Amino acid sequence: MSTVLLLVITGLGLGALYFLVASGLSLIYGLMGVLNFAHGAFLTIAAFLGWEVGRRVSDGTWWGLLLSALVGMIVGAIVAAATEYFLIRRLYERHIEQALVTVGLSLASVALFEGIWGTDPIYTAKPDWLTQTTEILGAKIPNDRFLLIACAALVLGGIVLFLRRTRYGLIIRAGVENRSMVTALGIDVRRSFTLVFAIGGAAAGLGGVLASVYYGYVSAHLGSVLLIFAFIVTVIGGLGSLTGAAIASVLVAVLQQFANFYLGGTGDLVVVIALAAVLLVRPRGLMGKVA
Repeated sequence: MSTVLLLVITGLGLGALYFLVASGLSLIYGLMGVLNFAHGAFLTIAAFLGWEVGRRVSDGTWWGLLLSALVGMIVGAIVAAATEYFLIRRLYERHIEQALVTVGLSLASVALFEGIWGTDPIYTAKPDWLTQTTEILGAKIPNDRFLLIACAALVLGGIVLFLRRTRYGLIIRAGVENRSMVTALGIDVRRSFTLVFAIGGAAAGLGGVLASVYYGYVSAHLGSVLLIFAFIVTVIGGLGSLTGAAIASVLVAVLQQFANFYLGGTGDLVVVIALAAVLLVRPRGLMGKVA
């Protein structure tokens, strides 16, 4: 029983990390129809710069981690907004060009990060509590999983509240439904779409800093690895569905943990099989809209 509980809770922690990355992907695609393959670059640069600032101020402390998370979110938001403004804005409704530009940006960013920080992983320090465990019904749960789960829940709640309760949230949703009408009312929809990218980038930035806590290191390929699972989660949950991404994140991560433990480390293979099964049985995903 303790083993099952351990796998479930650690799976929830990993799912929380997947969601932080996938939430931006899902939000951007759901509201703007853009598949952003450069999303992992937002995560990686946020992780590196967050680590750089945190270690110089107070390495391995809560204050340093908080500052790293704040810097990561700001950097992720700025880079994402700049990407939308200078590159994506001219390519709306041109999906092939969007894919080519964002894939190119992703590849170029990895080379840039390797040139600045090197090709080897850089191991990071974290607060003592996060290196310890908490016993729940006999299962010793790593404390960093609780931090990941709490942050993912806050991000999900914050995005939902923003879209449903704020003026900009209403403008964004209205612009997606009928951009011409909103523009005719004198509202600059383009500014709202840039804000969507910034929110997605901020979530990715936070995910990058927390990924360095989860894995214990930062590297130039950190975003690329997580982006693969973020896309899997987004497709399984349903392209554009934030709720679907949250549910799929948990399902994928828990399935991955159980397969790694009981099926000899085949978690990644089982996840890919699950993706194929969803595409065959329900192509739009668990909560995707019917085209």
